[in-house]
Amino acid sequence: MERLNIPPSNHIKVLGGQGWVGLIDHLGTESTIVNAARVSFGKIRSTMEERDVALLNYLIANRHTSPLEHVVFTFSVHCPLFVRGQWHRHRTWSYNEISRRYTEIDLEFYTPEKLRRQSENNRQASFADPDFEDTELRKLIDESNRTSLALYEKLLAGGVCREQARGVLPQNMMTTFWATVDLSNLLHFLQLRDSEHAQFEIREYAVAMRELIRPVVPHVVEYFEQHMLGR
Repeated sequence: MERLNIPPSNHIKVLGGQGWVGLIDHLGTESTIVNAARVSFGKIRSTMEERDVALLNYLIANRHTSPLEHVVFTFSVHCPLFVRGQWHRHRTWSYNEISRRYTEIDLEFYTPEKLRRQSENNRQASFADPDFEDTELRKLIDESNRTSLALYEKLLAGGVCREQARGVLPQNMMTTFWATVDLSNLLHFLQLRDSEHAQFEIREYAVAMRELIRPVVPHVVEYFEQHMLGR
């Protein structure tokens, strides 16, 4: 049996290699989308032609996204708890996550490669400051991680149950979960999270996922970038 926190073969590393997202499985292709769009006419095609590609463009440009719901992706995600919290705000996804009630192995913690400053006029925004000397501050984060882990292990050794001991672990503890979503809701996620308004960390995951699905639905990704991201 393989370990959950080992990335699948088709994955992209993020957060300086501390996190990753992998494509586990998918159901459907671009042909699935155009056939779903034409089902009202009682027609179905087995191969993609030029007019089918044009139909994909039309669907995405005009936000006729219900045919995209017939294509489904399953990802494996390794990320900090605070990223997981933002991700699970998207309730159209299905999630299953490693539980620290059942296992205490493979504990990892995220330490940012670079700290950002808080925006003075936006509570939820930050910005990179090249003059921000953060070496000692990042060392403090790493030290806090180690202290939390040591306390957690001490609690377990003292007979405390895992479900209570885990309460001392910080928000930057890494977790691993499976996430399944249809293509329409995935594009909505990517539009929100691959944005300059999104937090840097979750944006890295969104960018990586866009590249993971590109070989499966290349025209969809192209038109999504054009019409929904404006790129």
